[in-house]
Amino acid sequence: MALTISRRAALRGSLMGLATIATAGRAQLAMADADTDKRFVVVLLRGALDGMASVVPYGDPHLAALRAPLIPGQPGSADGVLDLGGFYGFHPALTGLHDMYKQGEVLPVHAIAGPYRSRSHFEAQDMLQTGADDDQNMAGITSGWLNRVLVELPGAPGAAGRGLAVGIGMPLLLRGPAIVGSYAPTGFAQPSAELYARIVALNATDRLTGRAIREGLREARFDQSTLNDGSDGVMDEMGHVAGTYHDPKAANGFPALAMAAGKLLAAPAGPRIAAFQLEGWDTHANQMGLLKPPLTMLDNGLVALKTALGPDWKNTTVLVMTEFGRTARMNGTRGTDHGTATAAFLLGGSVAGGKVAGTWPGLADSQLFQNRDLAPTADIRSLAKGALAAQFGFSNDALLRIFPDSLNAAPMNGLLRA
Repeated sequence: MALTISRRAALRGSLMGLATIATAGRAQLAMADADTDKRFVVVLLRGALDGMASVVPYGDPHLAALRAPLIPGQPGSADGVLDLGGFYGFHPALTGLHDMYKQGEVLPVHAIAGPYRSRSHFEAQDMLQTGADDDQNMAGITSGWLNRVLVELPGAPGAAGRGLAVGIGMPLLLRGPAIVGSYAPTGFAQPSAELYARIVALNATDRLTGRAIREGLREARFDQSTLNDGSDGVMDEMGHVAGTYHDPKAANGFPALAMAAGKLLAAPAGPRIAAFQLEGWDTHANQMGLLKPPLTMLDNGLVALKTALGPDWKNTTVLVMTEFGRTARMNGTRGTDHGTATAAFLLGGSVAGGKVAGTWPGLADSQLFQNRDLAPTADIRSLAKGALAAQFGFSNDALLRIFPDSLNAAPMNGLLRA
């Protein structure tokens, strides 16, 4: 008897196969003799972290008028901010970072942004990861700035085994001429509703594949919100996927992955440069509820990374950054929209932390950027350049190769202890 497969079933099978390939993950890491004991890790927060929610400027007299329902309690109260010296406080979910801050190992940098002023996730992430200063100059950049760091490391330029993409996919940050390995545990992730939503959106206008994919997913009993055009779960033109936060990875998510990656980084012949990508930071509605889970995941993961590195934590610098901040004012759905300045974090065993860096611009109406955003007073390239110079001893010429057209972004000083 001949076996017949319907067109819809075939498309559904192809769809499931694509999703499985996108989320399966295997270790692809070649070890080589390491020529430096210094490590540098970048954690990309995709979706735009609200810097004023993660590092709350509770001492600013204008904060409550802008977003009173989004402000945790005062230091010392139940679920209050974790005090950072009388003006700022960590979100209550960042208990591990707070402990490291008290040990002088975390340096938050506030009111920081990239040199671009795009509020599109797509454009801003591309410029953040390539190191471009605007979308026009990005056309001439063919690699990510962390890949260019690999080229500048001592030893053979771009030698294999020194760079590692952790998780599913290769971030633009690490793409380029230097060979980069990848690592994700077998079965690390299951296909998420977001992935299916993107496939649905890409095929929505195709009379053949669009309908077949939608019907195939219905048969698989996926949530209807994934299928509704222009509603929850569907990516809009700004790159935002609406809906509640979910960890698209395994049950333990980032903490488990950070623990495994930390062990690889700690190996004598292991990689020295690594990057993670974390989703879930686009908080247009119900921000108080949506932001706590990813912040908890981030906090637990950074603690796990420190634990796994063990004695090599003192040789490690971690940069946590996001594409842009969020509006200073709360919107009508108790969320925030795409903004400008935000907070970044530098942490590690040699980081000169225990304080909040950056110049606070203030939150009076006249001090807001374009009457809506926290005004930027620092450039993310200055933070990255300062950290790289202190960690690896890069010259100004090397830093300009890593970040082209960045003469106006001088490296920050004093980021690491001698």
